[in-house]
Amino acid sequence: MRWTELVIFVVLFGVVTVMGFVAAKWKAGGSLDHLDEWGLGGRKFGSWITWFLIGGDVYTAYTFVAVPALMFSAGAAGFFALPYTVILYPLAFMPLLRIWSVSRAKGYVTPADFVRGRYGSSVLALLVAITGIVATMPYIALQLVGLEAVLRTLGLNGSGIVGHLPLLIAFVILAVYTYQSGLRAPALIAFVKDILVYVVIIVAVVYLPIKLGGWGEIFQAADEKFKATPAPGDGILLNANNQLQYATLALGSALALFLYPHSLTGVLASRGRNVIKRNMSALPAYSLLLGLLALLGFVAIAAGTKPLINQATGNPDTNTIIPNLFAGQFPAWFAGVAFAAIGIGALVPAAIMSIAAANLWTRNIYKEYFRRDATPKQEAKQAKLASLVVKFGAVAFVLFIDPQFSIDLQLIGGVMILQTLPAVAIALYTRWFHIWGLVGGWIAGMGWGMIMLYNIPSADGKRKHFGASALKLGELNLFGWHPFGGSTVQIYVGFVALVTNLVVAVLITVVARKLKVFNGIDQTEPADYHVDEDSAKLRPVGAH
Repeated sequence: MRWTELVIFVVLFGVVTVMGFVAAKWKAGGSLDHLDEWGLGGRKFGSWITWFLIGGDVYTAYTFVAVPALMFSAGAAGFFALPYTVILYPLAFMPLLRIWSVSRAKGYVTPADFVRGRYGSSVLALLVAITGIVATMPYIALQLVGLEAVLRTLGLNGSGIVGHLPLLIAFVILAVYTYQSGLRAPALIAFVKDILVYVVIIVAVVYLPIKLGGWGEIFQAADEKFKATPAPGDGILLNANNQLQYATLALGSALALFLYPHSLTGVLASRGRNVIKRNMSALPAYSLLLGLLALLGFVAIAAGTKPLINQATGNPDTNTIIPNLFAGQFPAWFAGVAFAAIGIGALVPAAIMSIAAANLWTRNIYKEYFRRDATPKQEAKQAKLASLVVKFGAVAFVLFIDPQFSIDLQLIGGVMILQTLPAVAIALYTRWFHIWGLVGGWIAGMGWGMIMLYNIPSADGKRKHFGASALKLGELNLFGWHPFGGSTVQIYVGFVALVTNLVVAVLITVVARKLKVFNGIDQTEPADYHVDEDSAKLRPVGAH
């Protein structure tokens, strides 16, 4: 047991717990018994709050744990997270402004609300809602994996239900203050989380290289390690086989991130378009931090850090690399601060994600199919209960599924959420796609993506299915036809699934339009609209 680190961790955890409960009265509106107030913070967060909220939402325990762990295990391939966050903000800038305006003008709370209004289709909205909920679950589980890695390093975590008790206690506390305060709780806590993150990473990337002899020594140690392993895909540089996978993974991840319901929740909670513009300009500062953090995977190699052994499986737990590095290289008091940064870095996004999933359930499943006459108070109550279910469903992921690589969970979710791009992102600019084209594309992309993921084993050979998201082109089988022969070049599964989705959607749309199949569009919604730059007002194309 690391007592000094544990005391500091508990104290800081206690501080954010108090903040979580106090947040109910912070910037309070009329009542939290309304989905706009509980699930979107009253839609009145300013630039600073939004910056910390989205930053805390996008740069999570996944950032602290999984990316450096992948760099430690696979080398340069793990650096994909940096280019994806570099290209993310230019790609998302205009669509996010547009969806904020449309949602503010029409009272939309979720991306599925937008799809329901845009196409007048409850079926398509249901598919988007289910995809968002299911894709978010492993993302929340990923945060738990990060928190559990810290608890294990502290000596608190073992195996079985009793061994997971500290994790359960932490998430019961999270569940209670999120239930009470809604989105205001993670928004307020994000201030503490981001300050701790910045301090820890800046100290780490300055202090550790000096202690270990400089970056030259660190890269040399990493190069020697990867050259000594039999794995063909690792190394401090990419090779001919994984360059395409690296590029498509970065692009696919960038396209996927703001399709996640929790990312849009942070955007919709802001009070104006100018707030979003400022944040899309300022958030790349986090990408600099991410690049430095990723390099800690190589630092761990140079420091001779070893992962802890998972008592349940007997295998090394690579998720403990960074906590172990901090424990071995920092003074105990500062290691405790670093552990608290990772732990709080798990709580903030987990809270936002559970709220976003709860909003989807309430607006697009419960109200649409079970209680159309639900009052705002009943909607808020349903969302609060659903957020509890989502959190403990994510805990079940950790208790009953042993993710050897926590990053795989999030990559599976990324493949799923990418399949909503035509119905959500493309629909912001055109309604050309036929409703059944979008449904057929979703089915094709989702089905093909899951089949490909299922057939990919893990690199260590210990898992036969869902082992990674990189597919060899030579294994791409189109009804018995192998278009790329025996090529060993790899590509991101989500990218292939999205292309399949779009091709099927286009084909069905063309056929449906030729046959004049009823499109199911709500005729009160204009076929297209302009968005005024300085307000949330919409006007049909051609109107003045």
